[in-house]
Amino acid sequence: MNIATKLQTQSMHDAESPLISVVVPVHNESPNIRPLVAAIGVALEGVDHEIVYVDDGSSDDSPSVLAGLASELPNFRRIRHARSCGQSGAVITGVKHARGAFIATLDGDGQNDPADIPAMLAAAREAEATGPRPVLIAGHRVHRKDTGSKRWGSKIANRVRAYLLKDATPDTGCGLKLFRRQAFLEIPHFDHIHRFLPALFIRAGGHVVSVPVRHHARAHGASHYNNWQRFKVGVVDLIGVAWLQRRWNVPQLDAAPDIRVDISE
Repeated sequence: MNIATKLQTQSMHDAESPLISVVVPVHNESPNIRPLVAAIGVALEGVDHEIVYVDDGSSDDSPSVLAGLASELPNFRRIRHARSCGQSGAVITGVKHARGAFIATLDGDGQNDPADIPAMLAAAREAEATGPRPVLIAGHRVHRKDTGSKRWGSKIANRVRAYLLKDATPDTGCGLKLFRRQAFLEIPHFDHIHRFLPALFIRAGGHVVSVPVRHHARAHGASHYNNWQRFKVGVVDLIGVAWLQRRWNVPQLDAAPDIRVDISE
């Protein structure tokens, strides 16, 4: 395929693509699926969007619930991992298969509120108007509806990350985030990436805008993580991301236009 054909194909793809894809990773969250999908539809009524659910190897009846929604809603898409790969793996799969220019991620437990997405999309466009840098809009759960131990653990983790990574984000663990799909595809991917997106966007020369978002108590089921599990993987990941930061300098392009390289010699 030559360059002209590639550009034409990309143009046709862009014309058919929705403005935003809502990517939701789930693992054994069947009672929470339909209420969250309904809330997304209400929040984005009038906005060209698609909903992409990634079933991360669920063993409950999530697959049948998702299959039913796929047959009912034309803008609903489902992807299933043959085995569980974790939340970050599901997010990465969802973004790769999404078609929207913008991506909004939501936790599948229903604690994030889709009603915050329009304001986050507006914040992204406002931030982009200041320059061509990658932008991450990060939700900040000001009034969290979690247990005291979970809030305490997150507060410590956020302070440690902010000190070591300088990610300038008060709530990196919030699952509600919004960014351009292409910007996400260009950053390094690894397990537990969802907790380090602010640092990675800054590493890529971008900036992060935190906005207050709502947070609800979990209606069904229980969390798949605890503080000890987060700590065990978090320490290793923190070291890895700190290494990535030191091993990269963002290239600064010269203002000279139309730089040509002759490769015929």
